[in-house]
Amino acid sequence: MIELTLPSMTCGHCVRTVTETVQRVDAAAAVQIDLPTHQVRIESAQPAAAFAAALTEEGYAPA
Repeated sequence: MIELTLPSMTCGHCVRTVTETVQRVDAAAAVQIDLPTHQVRIESAQPAAAFAAALTEEGYAPA
């Protein structure tokens, strides 16, 4: 389980973008998002760095 904090994720549009970005890295990834705490949990065999890089490119850099 990969856990990331994305401080710039603040709304429903952000949630959709983050989910789509994660699924571009791994289409089979399970994504759980807790918007109030800015937490994203990703279940995937891909490395955390791959998700962090893709999310940073979309403007959601992990803290």
